Amino acid sequence: MAEKEATVYIVDVGKSMGVQRNGRSVTDLEWGMQYVWDRITGTVATGRKTAMLGVIGLRTDGTSNELEDDPHFSNISVLSTIKQFLMPDIRKLGDDIKPSQTDKGDAISALILAIQMISTHCKKLKYKRKIVLVTNGQGRMSNEGTDEITKKIKEDNIELVILGADFDDPEYGVKEEDKDSRKAGNEILLQNLAESCDGAYGTLEQAVSELDIPRVKVVKSLASFRGHLQLGNPEVYETAVRIPVERYYRTYVAKPPSASSYVVRSDAAAGEGETGETSAPAPTQKNESRDGNTLTPVRNLRTYQVTDESAPGGHLDVERDELAKGYEYGRTAVHIDTTDENITTLETFAGLELIGFIANDQYERYMHMSNTNIIIGQRANDKASLALSSFIHALFELECYAVARLVTKENKPPIIVLLAPSIEPDYECLLEVQLPFAEDVRTYRFPPLDKVITVSGKVVTQHRNLPNDDLLDAMSKYVNSMELVDKDESGDPSEGLPIDDSFSPVLHRINAAIRSRAIHPTEPIPPPSERLMKFSQPPEDVLQKSKKYLEKLMETADVKKVPPKAKGRKRTREAEKPLSGLDVDALLQQEKRAKITPNNAIPEFKQALSSAENIDAIKGAVNQMTAILEDQIKNSVGDSNYHRVIEALGVMRDEMISFEEPAVYNDFLRQVKDKILKEEFDGDRRELWWLIRKSKLGLINQRESDQSRVTDAEASEFLSAK
Repeated sequence: MAEKEATVYIVDVGKSMGVQRNGRSVTDLEWGMQYVWDRITGTVATGRKTAMLGVIGLRTDGTSNELEDDPHFSNISVLSTIKQFLMPDIRKLGDDIKPSQTDKGDAISALILAIQMISTHCKKLKYKRKIVLVTNGQGRMSNEGTDEITKKIKEDNIELVILGADFDDPEYGVKEEDKDSRKAGNEILLQNLAESCDGAYGTLEQAVSELDIPRVKVVKSLASFRGHLQLGNPEVYETAVRIPVERYYRTYVAKPPSASSYVVRSDAAAGEGETGETSAPAPTQKNESRDGNTLTPVRNLRTYQVTDESAPGGHLDVERDELAKGYEYGRTAVHIDTTDENITTLETFAGLELIGFIANDQYERYMHMSNTNIIIGQRANDKASLALSSFIHALFELECYAVARLVTKENKPPIIVLLAPSIEPDYECLLEVQLPFAEDVRTYRFPPLDKVITVSGKVVTQHRNLPNDDLLDAMSKYVNSMELVDKDESGDPSEGLPIDDSFSPVLHRINAAIRSRAIHPTEPIPPPSERLMKFSQPPEDVLQKSKKYLEKLMETADVKKVPPKAKGRKRTREAEKPLSGLDVDALLQQEKRAKITPNNAIPEFKQALSSAENIDAIKGAVNQMTAILEDQIKNSVGDSNYHRVIEALGVMRDEMISFEEPAVYNDFLRQVKDKILKEEFDGDRRELWWLIRKSKLGLINQRESDQSRVTDAEASEFLSAK
C-alpha cells in the first residue's frame, strides 16, 4: 500500500509579491507559483487518495483560520484544508491565489498554523508530513517561539522546505545587491529555522530552474509469480530440487496516460447515479453539476444484429448471451462450442521447471522476446535465499544459462524462459527473459555484404555494389568522429550520453502538457523543455568535428543529390528526357495512341495519357479503360479477372492523382460500386468490392489531391459501406 502523505503549502500573496523584480517578466507570486503548481499537479496526477495536501495564504486581505481571534494570526487564510486535491480544487485555488492589497502577516505564525493543521489531520498515524513555504521575505516576521516550533517539527517528523524569491544562496551563486535590511534579517531567520529543523532552505531561482527536469516515478513492484523453481519431479523423485522463489519486473515500459472521451453534461446526465438510473437534478447554472464538472464520460452501447428478412429493416436485434463464439478462418467465421473449446485448452499448473542448460557463448541475444524480470528467493525465507544463491553461483562459475518452463498461473499457456545469473555487491538474482518457440522464429536469407556470388557460383570481391577500401576507410573515420565521449576534469574519457540523463520525450511531454492545461485551460501549451529535447539532436560540437569527415565520405562515395519529384499537373510538364539524351518516340516516329486494346490495356493507357494535350483526351482514355474494365468484370469466370481489374484500377487512380483530375476516377468508382451492389455485372461480384476495399483503392480525397472535393470522412465512409 502506498504511504500516506500530508503536505501544506504556505503561499505568500502579499502586495509586494505582485511586483516584477530584477528584470523578470513575471511577478514574484507568478514565479513562486510555478513551483507550487508543479508540485500540486504532480500530486493530483497520481490519483492517490492517500496523497493529500492543503494550502495556506499568507498576507491575505482577510483572515480565515482556526486562530483568527489571536492578532498574531491575522491576514492568514486557509485556502484549502488537507484533503485529496481534484480538478475543481485546482480551479478554485487558481482563482484564490491573487496578490492582496496588504503586506501584513507573519510567516512564522503561518508555520504554526500549518503544524496545527497537520497535527489535527494526521493525529498519531503514520504519515509522510511536509510543509513548503514560498515567500519573498518582504513582510514583518517575529522570531518569538522559534525554539518551540523547531521542537514540534522534529517531534512530528515534519519536513520543512523554505523557498524565497531572490534569497541569497552562495552555493547556487545567487546574491541580491542592495538588499533591504528587513529582508536580509528575515532570510537569516528563515535559514536558521530550516537548518535547526534539518529542513531545506534555498532560493526560488534554483527550484524553478530544476522544474524542467522530468520526474522519474518510482513504482513499487508487485510479484508477478510466486512458486517453486524445480529440477525434477518432487512427487516421484526424492532427490528433486524445489526452491521457493518470487518473480518481479526488472524493466517495464512506462506508458503515457491514455485519452478518454467526454461530452458536455446535460441535466439528465447530471442527475444520473452510478447505477445508471436517472433522477431529477437540482437546477444548476449552465448545466454545471454540484462538483463543478460540466463533462461526463462517454458510455458505449453495443448491439448485435443478424440478418432476418421477416424483421423490420431486414435485421433482428439479439442479446449477447444468444451469440456463439467463432473464430475467423480466412473470410469465414468458424463456430466452436464451449465443450469443444475446452478440449483445446492445455491444463497447466503454476511452476518454474528447469528443462536444460546452455553455455553463455552459444546463446544469441536477439532471441529475447520480452522485458526482463528477476527471480529472487522467497522473502523472509533464509533457506530459500541460500539455495537460490548456490544455484546462481553455480551458473556463474560454469558460465551457463538455464532454460526453464514457466507457468505463472494455473491453466495459463506455458512460456520458455532463459535464466541468467546476476551477482551484485548488494544482491543476487536470476535475470529472466522469454524465449521463442520454433513457430516464433522467422529465418530470412540475405546476400553477403562483403562479396557478390554470381549465377554460376563465382565469388566476386570487387564489384560496383561493394565498398572499396577508400570508402570503408572514409566511413570508419566518419563514424569515429561522431563518438559521444567526453572528458572529465582529470582528462579521462567519460560517457557523453549517460543513460540517467535521457528521458522518454513522449511520456514526460504528455504529462507536462496535461499539467499545463489543468492550470491554464485557455492558454497555449508551452514548448517542451530543452533538457527533455537535449538528445533529440546531435551535439553541435560533434557535428562540427565530423563535418570534414562527412565531406570526404561524400566525395569518396560520389554522392549526388537526387532532384525532387515534380508535382503539379502532369499533362502541362515537359516530358522527362532520358539520361542518354535520345528521344525514342521521335526515333521510332511513334504515332499518338488512338485506341486502347484489352490485351495490353495498362501500357497503352499510360501512353495515351502521356500524349494527351487536353482534358478531353484524358477523359477519352479513361472512358476506353472504363469499357475494358466493365467488360472484364462481366466476363470473369468467378474471380479470374479480379486481380487484373484491381491492378488497372490502381494505375488509373495513380494517374488521375498525377494529372490532378480526381473527379474522373471518383465518378468511375462510384459507378462501379453501384453496379456491383445492384448485381448488374452478370451476377454477384461483391468479392471484387471486397478486394477493392482491401487494396484501399477508394475515392481520391483532399489529402491526396488538392483538386478533390471528397473529405477523408466521406472517403472512409464510401469505402467501408457494404
